[in-house]
Amino acid sequence: MAEETLVMLSENFYDVTQYPLGNPYEDIGSVINSIIADIKSRQAVSDQNDGGKPGAVIYIPPGDYRLVTQVVIDVSYLKIVGSGHGFTSSSIRFNTPADELAQWREVWPGGSRIRVDMSPHAAGEAAGAAFYVKRTGNPRISSVEFADFCIDGLHFMDDGSGQNDAENSYRNGKTGIYVGSANDSFRITGMGLIYLEHGVTVYDADALAIDNNFIAECGNCIELKGMGQASRIANNFVGAGYRGHSVYAENYGGILVSSNNVFPRGASSVYFSGVVRSSITGNRFHSFYPGMLVFAANCCENLVSSNHFLRDREPWAPMQKYDNGLDDLFGLLHIDGSNNSVIANHISETMDTQYIKPLAAKPVIINVVSGSGNYIANNHIVATTEMSQINDAPNSACFSTQVGALLSTDNLKALEVTAVRVQRGSVRNTVLDSGSVEQVEMDRTANAFRGTPVPGQSSAEFH
Repeated sequence: MAEETLVMLSENFYDVTQYPLGNPYEDIGSVINSIIADIKSRQAVSDQNDGGKPGAVIYIPPGDYRLVTQVVIDVSYLKIVGSGHGFTSSSIRFNTPADELAQWREVWPGGSRIRVDMSPHAAGEAAGAAFYVKRTGNPRISSVEFADFCIDGLHFMDDGSGQNDAENSYRNGKTGIYVGSANDSFRITGMGLIYLEHGVTVYDADALAIDNNFIAECGNCIELKGMGQASRIANNFVGAGYRGHSVYAENYGGILVSSNNVFPRGASSVYFSGVVRSSITGNRFHSFYPGMLVFAANCCENLVSSNHFLRDREPWAPMQKYDNGLDDLFGLLHIDGSNNSVIANHISETMDTQYIKPLAAKPVIINVVSGSGNYIANNHIVATTEMSQINDAPNSACFSTQVGALLSTDNLKALEVTAVRVQRGSVRNTVLDSGSVEQVEMDRTANAFRGTPVPGQSSAEFH
């Protein structure tokens, strides 16, 4: 009986290193495609004894596996799983002098690591995807899972900008996971994605869960496109490059973005376009640029609450020449839309005045550019300035430089900012206790306002 049970359990379990066709170390893509073909040939009946197509598990043991052939997934209930996300910083590696690098204990990501060695030349967004998920017909493809392995894009490429700094370009045409058709209940958990122009791109998702991953040093990290609903992005470490978004969503409803730690080099921490009735709560956002949180294209009825926002300047010399192209009048939080709630967030900005753009401008923290009925209340805004402590030595340690800058709170002085700006034409908004009378710019005949009390002033002075 035990032997029969073992056979039944192993029938739909595949180890890429034990599969008889192909060599996973030379091209794991070809091996996984062969496995999927085998699953389809064995599970050909859609309804047999109230079952018929249980799917399978494909296991990737720890090791390095080259991917030359794109994996195409068109079956439901498939889990591809490894034994370690293997993430380590390639950005630090590529910006470390060769003599120091020679002393490193390891120099590449590890774990169950897939090395994406494709050279995407074909047209189309999906051409450079390591894993391409797409199926037509009904029902939607469902319950495809990626768990606990590393997808490494290896290198970025010269983008023709003249910077002569290919490994910091965030361009290579490669995508880790690309889902191109309507899907239901997908899960991406425990993954490590690095040095990809696009980490995860998913179209038309329903009940998607992207949880507990390390997706960083990618041009764009998480992108939800097309349209979708009821999805979750939670407990991830995320960090895009200066040209892309750490978390991006368009035309979605009911997204939960919670408990993520978002690193500072992305052009935005969260960028919503046409997103409605979604929640951004309990995250820690850090950015070197304005435009940390952007609501574009009439985002409505979203909740932004209990987040920590920090904006400061890039302290690490190799990356100081890059930015996202926005100036400080754009706003750390930039809102185009109606009936959104921005409540009880802690927002910190620490900038040397010499780096503010345009020079001598008052940085804008929350910028409501259009819409009505937005409710902005009880946000604690801390704006400070100090003389730069940046270590400009090219070989200064990234970790110690960045952590030292982050922990520095000595000798801070108040920085004059516009805490909230409500642009003309945006009406019936409410701003409560999110800045003093002097810090809030709005038409108070068309919007409601109560200023944050200032010590030494009477209550009559801030109503």
